[in-house]
Amino acid sequence: MTEPLPVCYLNGAYTPLHEARISPLDRGFLFADSVYEVVPAFGGRMFRFREHFDRLARSLQAIGLASPHTHQQWQTILEELIRRNEAAQDIYLYVQVTRGMEFGRSHPFPAQSTPSIFAMASPLPLQSEELRTRGWAAITVEDFRWGRCDVKTTALLANVLMKQRAREAGVQEAIVVRDDEVLEGSSMNIFVVAGGQISTPPSDHRILPGITREVVLELARDATPVAARRITLDELRTADEVWLSSSTYNVVAVTTIDGRPVGDGKPGPLLGRMHRAFATLQAQAT
Repeated sequence: MTEPLPVCYLNGAYTPLHEARISPLDRGFLFADSVYEVVPAFGGRMFRFREHFDRLARSLQAIGLASPHTHQQWQTILEELIRRNEAAQDIYLYVQVTRGMEFGRSHPFPAQSTPSIFAMASPLPLQSEELRTRGWAAITVEDFRWGRCDVKTTALLANVLMKQRAREAGVQEAIVVRDDEVLEGSSMNIFVVAGGQISTPPSDHRILPGITREVVLELARDATPVAARRITLDELRTADEVWLSSSTYNVVAVTTIDGRPVGDGKPGPLLGRMHRAFATLQAQAT
């Protein structure tokens, strides 16, 4: 796991990360009453900033919390965070907004509270050349998350347990399945390639529609049939290629699922084309 960079933003001030403090009465700490975003930045410039903060606004609205900043204000805060960290490498920015604190612990929203705002920067994780060439391994897990996975909330205990189960199995990711239907990874969206078509589960309350997922669909539409549709577990297991996407890893190949190879057990040709298209898009962003 990459280490965060030394300067963070907390409630209006830039401060050394190791000195940042919040109240134990903050509702984000007590109830996970908070939402977050993760935005990659390449060459010091944020990638798909507006799309990420449109989603943050939707998450805040879903939990009944007014956004504390406009898009322009968010952009100014994060550009200054990038500048203060003087990051030479590509990074990602983590932003969290909680409902704030009250003196006590009451489930209903407090009559008055000031949102807590936290942001930090970390280097983007790097894949080893071996893992890039070999692809990721994954297991399938039955879904036991809450019912509003489309809200990017910090209530991630189920996802944490799924990821830990993957680690204990010696693989990189857990693929979430509900009633024989494939939904997403524990922290990533999923794509299945079969017969030259790229498919991904439809956007609904059971998945978090990723910004990178939308970029993949955007790039693929120019050259390949794409569909957002129901994907069965059998389709997953018989696919030619399986991909995972996220803001921190872009798109990666899954070459083994539950100990069985996907396709020929190697990253497929369509993924190679997607990597090249992504590289071109990111270069334009910087």
